[in-house]
Amino acid sequence: MPSRRRGEELEATILEAAWAEIRENGYQRLTVEGVAARAHTGKQVLYRRWPNRVRLTVAAIRHALGPLVPEVPDTGSLRGDYLAVLRAMAARARHYTPELLYGLLSEMPEFGGEVFATLPEVITPILRNAAARGEIPTADLPERVAALPLNLIRYEGLRSPGAWQVLDEAAADRLFAEILDQIFLPLVCRPDC
Repeated sequence: MPSRRRGEELEATILEAAWAEIRENGYQRLTVEGVAARAHTGKQVLYRRWPNRVRLTVAAIRHALGPLVPEVPDTGSLRGDYLAVLRAMAARARHYTPELLYGLLSEMPEFGGEVFATLPEVITPILRNAAARGEIPTADLPERVAALPLNLIRYEGLRSPGAWQVLDEAAADRLFAEILDQIFLPLVCRPDC
């Protein structure tokens, strides 16, 4: 008789099954029943952990792709640090099909703004480092200002959902440079930055 899976092992199996279902069948055809069958468990087990398929999908994405930024970048400049985060966002976005993105957005009320969070665990240390180096007067930027480069990249993804899948790294870097050099850095840096 096989042993019963519990805890992290069961959760990993379910999340891997959910990601496989999304990749093979698309978000629109994702069902809790299908994930439960693939994971060889009951759907009530899934509902105890994730109240709906949106939260299950977000958890599956995070499990499959790992953290957006495994460690806080410290390149020696505010520009370099934000550039590293933007590159990580673009790399992750290459895994999102337009169908997945639109499906999640259509159900946004189910998960609130957590997918669009500012990444305070990443951005706050970046800003502190920049303030310590004297690049910016203070690390206490308003959240909307601190998140501006990230939100502009998200906007680009929403405007052209399939673009990240075909955009090469050089073109992406040109876009990031425009956002950082023409909008964000002039807004936050000291004049001599």
